Amino acid sequence: MEDLLTPAEMAQADAHAIATGTPVATLMERAGWAVAQAIRARLRPCRVLVACGPGNNGGDGYVAARLLAREGWPVAIATSAAPRGDATPAAASWHGPIVPFHPEQAARADLVIDALFGAGLTRPIGPDITAFLAAARRIAAIDVPSGLDGTTGQPLGQVTPVELTITFHRRKPGHLLLPGRSLCGELVLADIGIPPGTPPVCTWRNTPAHWARPRPGLSDHKYTRGHVTILGGAAIMLPAVTDSLVSNDTSFDLVAVLARLHGTRVACSESRAAAAAVLGHEFLTNSLVEHAPTLQQSEHPRQFLPSTWPHDRS
Repeated sequence: MEDLLTPAEMAQADAHAIATGTPVATLMERAGWAVAQAIRARLRPCRVLVACGPGNNGGDGYVAARLLAREGWPVAIATSAAPRGDATPAAASWHGPIVPFHPEQAARADLVIDALFGAGLTRPIGPDITAFLAAARRIAAIDVPSGLDGTTGQPLGQVTPVELTITFHRRKPGHLLLPGRSLCGELVLADIGIPPGTPPVCTWRNTPAHWARPRPGLSDHKYTRGHVTILGGAAIMLPAVTDSLVSNDTSFDLVAVLARLHGTRVACSESRAAAAAVLGHEFLTNSLVEHAPTLQQSEHPRQFLPSTWPHDRS
């Protein structure tokens, strides 16, 4: 079970870590180290331009730039605004080149690290930032691609897709919800030492582990274990219907398959695989034929009611 935190909840987790003795500078150093490590694990040394915003996301970028430069990478920084707050000490630790925040600089770099805005952004990014990121050849983002809403996964204006996103402590819903999921590229989750438990988790990644399915008892039978109805419309839907029956191991013994094709013919059989053939020889593959010895067809829709349910599928 994977816990998710919204940006607001992540801010509470950060505040809890700080209140219990972990300085902001330590969290920022760990985050920047995680970014540098993720990039070093995937790329050979190349020209890197770190685009730093004014807040803590930018502070993580200053740290990552310093650590990559220490390893011999050619690194420069471009700032969209002067650092403020907790990002100021991180910026002061950078003694390398600083170049103008201009699309031409982004285009020259082999890799741009997007450390402009994190998941908590609530407004569209400006056209200067949009143009800068659009000019980059390859981008790795810190936390989220700038302009992506970390709660909903929706872009706040135009968001440039990235190849790699490094986030911290917990993934955010926006990393998994479309279109955010397709904008983040490869997602790396890094542990930066934030203690679990605060705030209470209210969101989890949706997986089959969360789906409640009836567990059969000794006295249960096919009429008490549940009823699954799969509705398939046009002919193009039938492969999905058949796959759902063949590939999923379900706890239900009553399956109704309703479909529409050439007058609607429904396969009825004692075999689960035969039932999966559903309708028509056009979709009855060789593998299904081999496991469908008692296939019958009717010109009218009817339920598939197996009296026995195979326990294995070869």
